[in-house]
Amino acid sequence: MNAVFSNKTTIAIFVLPTVVLFCAIVLIPIFVSSYYSLLDWNGIGKGVFIGLDNYVEMFKDPRVLNSIKNSLLFAGASVFIQLPISLLLALVLASSVKGEGFYRTVYFIPVLISTVVIAQLWSKIYNADYGLLNALLESVGLSHLAQDWLGQKNTALAASFVPTLWQYVGYHMLLMYAGAKSISQDIVEAAKMDGASRLRTAFSITIPLMRPILKVCLIFSVIGAFKVFDLIYVLTGGGPLFTTEVPSTLMYSTIFSTYRYGYGSAMSVFIILECLICTVLINKWFKTD
Repeated sequence: MNAVFSNKTTIAIFVLPTVVLFCAIVLIPIFVSSYYSLLDWNGIGKGVFIGLDNYVEMFKDPRVLNSIKNSLLFAGASVFIQLPISLLLALVLASSVKGEGFYRTVYFIPVLISTVVIAQLWSKIYNADYGLLNALLESVGLSHLAQDWLGQKNTALAASFVPTLWQYVGYHMLLMYAGAKSISQDIVEAAKMDGASRLRTAFSITIPLMRPILKVCLIFSVIGAFKVFDLIYVLTGGGPLFTTEVPSTLMYSTIFSTYRYGYGSAMSVFIILECLICTVLINKWFKTD
């Protein structure tokens, strides 16, 4: 087997199907979208080449700027709320608590549920007439706080954060849990013998040794926030009055509602570049820090 896998021709044969599939599904659509982004095209007739005009218009469009701001807020919530919760749960479970396997499974269940189902579930929870959240507030004497959570501009965006954070906490927790479990127990035992508390051990040994998996979780959470679409589309549709709109939902409505394929393609290219740049920056930060 070593002789086979040291042969470059054999390696190329095994890798070729994946490369072809990757090019067909990822690379070619990116290049095609990049070309479309330079056109004034309705998706049916012949496109007119307009250069970078779509990009210039995009960064002058208040709706686009608002959607970018919302996606950055999603990313901030993922990094500063979702990941710390996931890390805390992972460290607790990795400390061999009773029922470790049960809790690991329970926290991961939301990840297995379709995002559309998650959105429908939370839309019922937030419902102003019969929603569980308002009913709970009324039952504890806080009926003055009950409101239409997804129908008001001041609460819709924050309410949209919660389902996403809740759904993927278990995903990042499982990755971090695996990272914590991979740390040699000899190192942990040595820290205990030196008198280090659990908190000191976590911050001085466990978390620093989890840097590679923390980097992966950070990249996944940021890119996921930038690409979020299905949950927002089902939950609010970008409303009310574009309050919860993100670049992907705006791109979708631009292409399939106003038939501006060129302008929508420019938005898709921006999303790709945004994800790529953030990935490079995070990798560089973890490499040099």
